[in-house]
Amino acid sequence: MSDWPLLSTVVFLPLVGVLMILLVRGDGEIARRNINNVALWTTVVTFLISLLVLSQFDASNPGFQMQEQAEWLGAAISYRMGVDGISILFVILTTALMPAAIYASRISITTRVKEYMIAFLVLETMMIGVFCSLDLVLFYLFFEAGLMPMFLIIGVWGGKDRVYASFKFFLYTLLGSVLMLLAIMAIYWEAGTTDIAVLLGHPFSKQMQIWLWLAFFASFAVKMPMWPVHTWLPDAHVQAPTAGSVILAGILLKMGGYGFLRFSLPMFPLASEMFAPFVFTLSVVAIIYASLVALAQQDIKKLIAYSSVAHMGYVTMGIFSVTMQGLQGGLFQMISHGIVSGALFLCVGVIYDRMHTREISAYGGLVNRMPYFATLFMIFTMANVGLPGTSGFIGEFLTIIGVFQVNSWVAFFAAIGVILSASYALWLYRRVVLGKLEKESLKGILDLSRREKSILIPMAVLVIFFGFVPAPIQNVTAASVSALINNYQAALEAADKVALLAH
Repeated sequence: MSDWPLLSTVVFLPLVGVLMILLVRGDGEIARRNINNVALWTTVVTFLISLLVLSQFDASNPGFQMQEQAEWLGAAISYRMGVDGISILFVILTTALMPAAIYASRISITTRVKEYMIAFLVLETMMIGVFCSLDLVLFYLFFEAGLMPMFLIIGVWGGKDRVYASFKFFLYTLLGSVLMLLAIMAIYWEAGTTDIAVLLGHPFSKQMQIWLWLAFFASFAVKMPMWPVHTWLPDAHVQAPTAGSVILAGILLKMGGYGFLRFSLPMFPLASEMFAPFVFTLSVVAIIYASLVALAQQDIKKLIAYSSVAHMGYVTMGIFSVTMQGLQGGLFQMISHGIVSGALFLCVGVIYDRMHTREISAYGGLVNRMPYFATLFMIFTMANVGLPGTSGFIGEFLTIIGVFQVNSWVAFFAAIGVILSASYALWLYRRVVLGKLEKESLKGILDLSRREKSILIPMAVLVIFFGFVPAPIQNVTAASVSALINNYQAALEAADKVALLAH
């Protein structure tokens, strides 16, 4: 197996599923079932192969592993694939969430099923490609190409304002990425290569680092999304179908944080240090502002969307603290949030499929009719709050500790966000699940089906498992994070020596 291109297989296997779906003829119930089965099994097999990649990954090696390379478009741009401790977990998260998203769509999506499944499989290839690319141009192509399938998923299968939401999503993310493209061109003219492994050690001047950092920041900040460029996210979440929201919150938002870890910190360390207070300010505003806005929401999906903006504030805060706890916490928070937010959107999809409304006021007392749903929804709500014993606690706690070492005031304001998150999450749970079942429309509502349990129970187990045993995630990331911090500190020390000699 050592000569087999495992990473390329994981990246492009979903496209094989696309070809198989295109071969399915007819438009009846049997054809729809075949399309669903092909899409589901394609994502399951992709997940199993990604676990094989993880099994061959050496966690003690901080460098890129399982590298694959082929010349492409001449010597300037190459097809390069590889993973390190920072990217491997995002690959696993992507391949793990996709079967859940596909399986969750089995009942709710009845129109244009073929096109829907094709869009999701193409999106999977693009997302995995982002995390495996070791060439800047290849990274950019995957990063941008993922926009199109998500644009269609929201625009075709979304709610009543889907066209507005899909165009807003597309234009926001595209605008930021245009600046990143210009930065990539400038990097090539300066360094003569787009090989990420080479560029990580290239000494860019401080002036150039500032401009390149700002250009990359424009793209990653929108993708996260950071305040104040977050306004596309609530609209996109509310209008997207359930599976679209799961992937949007679970994977696409993480590409911004991954970009900061892969490019901003290691390639532009001087600019990163200079702009760290700016990022801390935006992060604190996001945590507090988004939490307060979440408290005012009447739509369940919109509330969870604003909570995502707040939680991503912890991630950016932890990353730019450039401490072991901060970086580890930021990474852990992204993985945890991918599972928790995905599960929360699936829970919203469960009651939406039954009642066709997401208004908080339309519910109440569901625990009387849906005990399984109430239990699982409680687990995910507690994880969203950051309750000890859930995965949400580990990430938030580590980021706050990491930031405290750098700036105690930032950590203090971030801790306020923990209290606010408990406020809106518990308020939502009380309004939807607890109390008497008084509304006539809810008296016949059914509890989770076998299909829904098979999706949500494994996610609940993971949330609790990683809450008590965070080591499996931290052990994978530790060596790469440690190397990132060492290289970052070395770059700052070298710059200080140059400045002293100049004086």
